[in-house]
Amino acid sequence: MHLYTFKLFKWRLRHLSDMQFLFILSAIVGVLAGIVAFIIKRSVRFIELTLKGGFFEDTRNILYIVFPTIGVFLTLIFIKYIIKRKVEHGIPSVLYSISQTHGFMKMHNLFSSIITSAFTVGFGGSVGLEGPTVATGAAYGSTLGRFFHLNYKNRILLLGAASAGAMSAIFKAPLAGVVFALEVIMIDLTMYSVVPILIASVTGAITAYFLLGFGAIYPFQMNDSFVMSDLPYYIILGILTGLMAAYFTKVYVVIEKFFSKIKNPWYKLLIGGFSLGLLIYFFPFFYGEGYDVTNSALHGNFDYLFKNTLFESFNSNQIVIYILFLVIILLKVVATSITFGSGGIGGIFAPTLFTGANIGLFFTLIVGSLGLGTLSHEDFALVAMAGMIAGVLHAPLTAIFLIGDLTGGYGLFVPLMVVATISFATVRIFHKNSVYTIQLARRGELMTHHKDKNILKMMKIKNLIENNFVKLKPNYNLKQIKDAFIKSERNIFPVVDDDNNFLGLITLQNFKNIIFDKEKYERVYASQIMYKPTVIVSIHDTMAEVAKKIQTSGLFNVVVLDGTKYVGFVSRANVFSSYRRIIRKFSDD
Repeated sequence: MHLYTFKLFKWRLRHLSDMQFLFILSAIVGVLAGIVAFIIKRSVRFIELTLKGGFFEDTRNILYIVFPTIGVFLTLIFIKYIIKRKVEHGIPSVLYSISQTHGFMKMHNLFSSIITSAFTVGFGGSVGLEGPTVATGAAYGSTLGRFFHLNYKNRILLLGAASAGAMSAIFKAPLAGVVFALEVIMIDLTMYSVVPILIASVTGAITAYFLLGFGAIYPFQMNDSFVMSDLPYYIILGILTGLMAAYFTKVYVVIEKFFSKIKNPWYKLLIGGFSLGLLIYFFPFFYGEGYDVTNSALHGNFDYLFKNTLFESFNSNQIVIYILFLVIILLKVVATSITFGSGGIGGIFAPTLFTGANIGLFFTLIVGSLGLGTLSHEDFALVAMAGMIAGVLHAPLTAIFLIGDLTGGYGLFVPLMVVATISFATVRIFHKNSVYTIQLARRGELMTHHKDKNILKMMKIKNLIENNFVKLKPNYNLKQIKDAFIKSERNIFPVVDDDNNFLGLITLQNFKNIIFDKEKYERVYASQIMYKPTVIVSIHDTMAEVAKKIQTSGLFNVVVLDGTKYVGFVSRANVFSSYRRIIRKFSDD
């Protein structure tokens, strides 16, 4: 095996440039992403049909109470006893690998998200499949990059291309896959990066077409073209979706915090599974991805509000209709967050699209009932989907092109742009990060399109600390200090006590006027001439904080402490050298 691998490497180096080889790998990961999308979708569909087809209509609602618990239970069993590794949530795990592990993802990600998301969603978990598909596709990109020893730049690019291929395949939206990789996965927009992403996205879509057919996930036919008189309503819809996106994010974070405080995973399962089961029992439209519900909303049909529910007899009551619309809009994020909190694995795209379609349809009903005009249910439901994607994911371009790709609704390009832009601007007032990035940002692990910030995030203060400084004790006299200075290659000395607690610094400037005054050798002590530095770095500081302290202080060496304990120094020169090394890895390694 090693011989064949060596021959392959040798042949590649002789016949293919790095760019050509990257193109080939991009096509491969696109195909793999398409296969992953097919497997995930078919697995969930099989479980759903088995569950729903095996029971009578009059008992199904009761069973909805236990189905989600069973699905998450199987997920936890698989994670705890089979792979024995934590399965991170889809797209955040990809962003984390880019910022913290140099693009390397654990091998179990090649299959773990497929199995766990199939259990979660198939048994009713109120989440989507796009996140696990992207995470799995990215894992194949990461594995190929590791196997062929790609440099950092190409490894990250291949991971981004795989993510684009996965997004393209799961939604059959090749253009949206490209924009997603550039905007959400944060791959730099250069000709070097765009071509591999294009290749992976196209091959992912073609593979999905071959395996899943050409049918659109959200079949849509625009009956009414955009008219200027509707513009004020689209502006209002943009604000509403932005506010709803802020609500969506806030609820998601609050519920995530609640479950994070419960350390026992089985308690999480019981609390979350039972809560989700009750929600689905009363409101079956929360079961699974909800694509049928979204499609119905896109066609102006809201029979799903009453189908198989306890409220079927009220299907002509306008007040009940409005109440159920508020329930579906406000509680979908609750159902989604509980699914994640209880231990389920899935994605956030489908719940976001689900919520957006219902907001758009409800908006048109309210406008009509107030006698303010007759709006197209289909158009506003479609455009509201883009508004929610732009707001929840902080990705307005992805929202515009995803909805256009999914539905063929590019005839509404102007309203899509208006609503997505306003929604994004509105949600940014409340939240600077999306549901994907909010936890990473809090931990300082988020990569952005700002190259300097990205490089600083990749640098670790522990790797930059210098320890070759002679430590002095406070009772050292001037002669001992002078002897230490003569022997040392440094001109700065930390003063510490017997327990290594930092007390102060001594530099040559502190004693150069008395260094040769022998009368003071036994009378002047370190404690008398040391000083407390105004700038101190903590071992727990981020590199952005360290760089700022070095820059504003003008110091060449800054002391590093762990609490009160002396650790070492970080120097301006060392930080700059490390920065330059990473810059080279970003360019051509």
